[in-house]
Amino acid sequence: MKVLQFTIPVAHDKSVIAEQVNLPHHYPYLHRHQEAQITWIQEGEGTLIAGNNMHAFGPGDIFLLGVNLPHLFKSNHEYYQPDSTLRAKAITIFFNPDGLLSSMFELPEMKAFKIFIQQHQQGFKVPEEYSHKISQAMYSVKKAKGCDQLIAFFNLLKNLHMMNAKLGPLSAFGSFPGITENEGIRIGNIYNFIMQNYSESITLEDVAKAAYMTPESFCRYFKKHTGHTFISFLNEMRINEACKKLTEHKFASISTVAYNCGFKSINNFNRVFKYLIGSSPREYLDSYNNNVSNLTRVAS
Repeated sequence: MKVLQFTIPVAHDKSVIAEQVNLPHHYPYLHRHQEAQITWIQEGEGTLIAGNNMHAFGPGDIFLLGVNLPHLFKSNHEYYQPDSTLRAKAITIFFNPDGLLSSMFELPEMKAFKIFIQQHQQGFKVPEEYSHKISQAMYSVKKAKGCDQLIAFFNLLKNLHMMNAKLGPLSAFGSFPGITENEGIRIGNIYNFIMQNYSESITLEDVAKAAYMTPESFCRYFKKHTGHTFISFLNEMRINEACKKLTEHKFASISTVAYNCGFKSINNFNRVFKYLIGSSPREYLDSYNNNVSNLTRVAS
């Protein structure tokens, strides 16, 4: 039986670790580590859970995740099929500002970088207009060796710090509640249960049973550790998946998307979609198509 860990150890034989992942799918369990990480998705699509929020990810996306921020890059369902030829490919840079690099971050010249990392403990997604520059800086870290890698890393931090854009946090908790190993594993199992069954008619009783808790205890526990009610998290998961289906144009109609994402009423789908996204599904799709058309015209 595989023993799951919530706090994942990262090798400490280097002050900066650059990792290339090329696998059938991403590591499928919620986890955390003492290192901050910057991840560039090169291939693959899915949902990132960071703290208590979720975000779709796809090729070209870059995320910074703060120290000890619980997270999970969950590949889409099709990546787990036995006959799948899909791949999850990414470059991740790990670093611990309070570990081997701590003395460097105490230098006066590094103060701005240290404050930047502290301010973004809840993580952020790199704005699209900066993705190319940041990805190239990450690639430079990956291919460099010895002290050259350290120089390339600080150049990467410089490029991140110089981004002139509002960086919204990935997690809504200003300070994520302390979570023990067992609690982290339990929450990860709950997340996975919901992610695997969101398209079905799952109830509070179903998820409470999967967590080996009474419905009343589960409600208190889930709210305390995620800031969500079960229904709010389930709705966010379903709308997140609906947005992906809409923008991938893999649907016969908007009502088909609603039903495939677990909604039994198109009216309820429209209401929840507008509450979470700020527009109707049709308005969201039209806005996305217009943005794609504008980018295509600019590129040509």
